[in-house]
Amino acid sequence: MQLITNEKVYTDNSREVDKDSIFVISKQNAEFLEDAKRNGCKNFIEAKNLKKELDLSSIKIIGITGTNGKTTTAAAIYSILLDLGYKVALQGTRGFFINDEKIEDYTLTTPVQLRNFAHIIKAIEKGCQFFVMEVSSHAIEQKRIEGLDFELKVLTNITRDHLDYHKTIQEYINVKNSFLSDESKKLINKDDLKAKFNTKNALTYGLENPATYKVSAYSFTNGTNVMFSKIDKMYSFTSNLMGIFNIYNILAAVASVDMVTDNSLDEICEAVENFAGVSGRMEIICSDPLVIVDFAHTPDGMKEVFESFNHKDIITVFGAGGDRDKKKRPLMGKVASNYAKKIIVTSDNPRFEDPDSIIEDICKGIKDKDKLTVEVNRKEAIKKAIESGKKNPNNVVLILGKGDEPYQIIYDKKLPLSDKEEVLKHI
Repeated sequence: MQLITNEKVYTDNSREVDKDSIFVISKQNAEFLEDAKRNGCKNFIEAKNLKKELDLSSIKIIGITGTNGKTTTAAAIYSILLDLGYKVALQGTRGFFINDEKIEDYTLTTPVQLRNFAHIIKAIEKGCQFFVMEVSSHAIEQKRIEGLDFELKVLTNITRDHLDYHKTIQEYINVKNSFLSDESKKLINKDDLKAKFNTKNALTYGLENPATYKVSAYSFTNGTNVMFSKIDKMYSFTSNLMGIFNIYNILAAVASVDMVTDNSLDEICEAVENFAGVSGRMEIICSDPLVIVDFAHTPDGMKEVFESFNHKDIITVFGAGGDRDKKKRPLMGKVASNYAKKIIVTSDNPRFEDPDSIIEDICKGIKDKDKLTVEVNRKEAIKKAIESGKKNPNNVVLILGKGDEPYQIIYDKKLPLSDKEEVLKHI
């Protein structure tokens, strides 16, 4: 990766250097420092000091971390800021956007340091006042955000995820909370009991516990309608997004914009109505039968989706990724068993694992086998779910795990497969 600015060339690749370039040293590439020297490089800088070389003072960086809700919350902040007339960049799971234009496609949730800086510089060149970014636990632990000064840090929640990498839930919790340990401005989900944070410059939001931004009432009649208070004044917003977890996401976005702009909360709440949501996140593909695609791939994420449809007969399709946390698989099965009328367990990015073995792990958590259908072919599983969904107007088909991913990872190959496109074939 190269960043060219102020007539200087920065690179984090030891094979790209020459005598005039500057090698940016990070946790990921420190072992290649000697290679860079052998290749003629004479100028070096640590990633944490890169900000001293670049003028980022004209842009405010907003970082969102959490197990669930990062993508929707980040996209909502981006949408609201754009509607209020600001120039904004968004970086995350779905790609890199500037002022409603997609600049780069799917990427890491949080890129390595030099690409972060390159994206921020490009946003500044386009006149952006804000840079909204998702911050993954991997990025925090690997110091990929090293050297960035955040105007605001947001925590959505902390539940079980990425234990294939972090090994224990406590290590994962500690990594997430380390992002919140400084004195920068922060917004914290007060209802998440795992959150530990530096209280200086921290505000909170929530539905259950006392918070700076506190929901007092909500309804799901003709969309989602929410009343909330800030200190002693009441406000409201309306959204087409479904689910209690999306109340959290949108409230976090509203509060974030309130904390980083001078706009009134009434103006901010009015802009919420224009946010249509994120592709593959609680996305309604069909209303008859009701078919929804969502990215939920953890027990807690699935539970939040299921609880949004307690009034429906739930038919669900899901699997679990291969070469990832195996212990969550029976927990996912158990959650589905607690809420769904019919469960179709299928394949979901098996990678180098046997799909049948992954499915077997999931099924260990499903006690009532009468609910269970196993169909390893994901396309066929979706077809079966939709056929079942058509039998009763009270059914809802929830296809979980992949969201808007357009592929299935088998071994190290990405083979074309879109849950949304498969649904559209059969409705």
